[in-house]
Amino acid sequence: MTIRVLIADDQALVRTGFKAFVDSAADLRVVGEAANGLEALRLARTVEADLLLMDIRMPDMDGLTATREITADPRLAQLKVLILTTFEIDEYIFAALRAGASGFLGKGVEPAELHDAIRLVARGEALLSPGATRSLIERFLSGPPENLDRARERLAELTDREHESMFLAASGLTNEQIADRLGISRLTVKTHVNRAMVKLGAHDRAQLVIVAYETGMVRVGPAARLSAQ
Repeated sequence: MTIRVLIADDQALVRTGFKAFVDSAADLRVVGEAANGLEALRLARTVEADLLLMDIRMPDMDGLTATREITADPRLAQLKVLILTTFEIDEYIFAALRAGASGFLGKGVEPAELHDAIRLVARGEALLSPGATRSLIERFLSGPPENLDRARERLAELTDREHESMFLAASGLTNEQIADRLGISRLTVKTHVNRAMVKLGAHDRAQLVIVAYETGMVRVGPAARLSAQ
């Protein structure tokens, strides 16, 4: 099955480069390009696509605002947003993840990594660069979230397996690794994680990870590592 991709970046050369990278894979195809957030939002609503590669800093409407608009629209529930950034540490990335983006990727990524990232996010997983995510968390989770009490109440609603699966996912284990650790199937792990997302009101796995850190379920330390599959 071909994964349909939209690209939003205000630099034409960047769009051209990413289009060439994406189209070089047999199972990926660029179906639209936008030079700003407004165009990205319009494309998302008029062109059938599975994933949007979104730059943050763009004129007219930035990528953060466009991401909020897209993820808040139930008609676009199938469209995943993958943030593109020049700097892995960017004050807008954390807000973009909270707004519903499924992860972020540096613009210096190699073509093969870009292909894998698109496939990963398109199938509903989260892409969180380990080093950058840890730094983001250290920088932006210095204080409690506004709805900490409510988030902790929702955590109490999780079953033991849902809690374990969420903890291990936020700690950096893939679904396959979680399945091995808990002695259950990968499909069962995915079910537990999805149910945890529903109970916690998380748009996707990336937001689930954020909740885990905000509530103290997982803490940042020297050995902390984040990745997702």
